[in-house]
Amino acid sequence: MEGKKYTHLFFDLDHTLWDFDSNARETLVELYHHYKLAEIGLHNPDVFIDTYTKNNHLLWAQYHTGKITKEQLRETRFKQTFLQLGVAPELLPHQFEEDYVTLCPTKKNLFPRTIEVLDYLSAKYTLHIITNGFHESSILKMYGSGLKPYFATVTCSELVGSNKPDPHIFETALAEANAQKQESIMIGDSLEADIAGAIAFGIDCIYFNPAKNEHKYPVTNEIYELYTLTNLL
Repeated sequence: MEGKKYTHLFFDLDHTLWDFDSNARETLVELYHHYKLAEIGLHNPDVFIDTYTKNNHLLWAQYHTGKITKEQLRETRFKQTFLQLGVAPELLPHQFEEDYVTLCPTKKNLFPRTIEVLDYLSAKYTLHIITNGFHESSILKMYGSGLKPYFATVTCSELVGSNKPDPHIFETALAEANAQKQESIMIGDSLEADIAGAIAFGIDCIYFNPAKNEHKYPVTNEIYELYTLTNLL
């Protein structure tokens, strides 16, 4: 990255800045007790949450690639989890998804030192969001967690009509930001959506990899914690 003159930084939101897994777990624990799921056979909240998390990640991967719709994702993830864990169909708490969608975006957990990093970067660059998350939820997350003031634009796949890694969403984001490819870089946690998308579109990328997963993608750089960005950029 030496010698590069970036002026626009494009961030993913979930799993990159907003700590999706921590916020989802916090929400699910609350709903587990609210719905008294132990009374319908789900005696271990951790098993329930872990099963849901696996299902949700798989469904989001399908959503990223256009294999399922927003409606199918939301209709499937909890129903599939409950049935998989042996809950009888007539006992399914059908309001669970709606309550989850209402509550989860209000959670405020961010990755460590996120605000400190954004304070530093926003003084030097114009910051933007490109997200495959749903628009209403993404805006709620950003306002509730204090992220919104740092970002000049928010490009959401739901409004654009295409998901990362489709080049169209990157093209739209750069147009909205009035940015050129050579002055832009994408920062995100998803190899399939953020990194592959940026590479295919022709912009540099930084892979945020807190779990230190092995991969073979030709990323411009790789970081394991957000604070490293203050040394790179």
